[in-house]
Amino acid sequence: MERYLTIPELAKMLGVSRITVYNWVKKGIIPAAKAGRNYIITDETLNDVFGRGMTQEKKRRIEAAVERTVREYGEVLKRLGRE
Repeated sequence: MERYLTIPELAKMLGVSRITVYNWVKKGIIPAAKAGRNYIITDETLNDVFGRGMTQEKKRRIEAAVERTVREYGEVLKRLGRE
């Protein structure tokens, strides 16, 4: 049985504001369906967002992006971490 969450419910789970989640939905970062005036997010979508249903290829691409970012901006990231 598929479970649905609203934007306020997801915001509470993630510890962020409703506006942040709403913006993520509007930008397409979190896929959601419109139900009347509200957006709903399926538990399958949450698994994708949280990486539970992630394929090895997706994991490899993310790791490569993180490595590239650290390589290019490592010193800046260190400085930001100290602030």
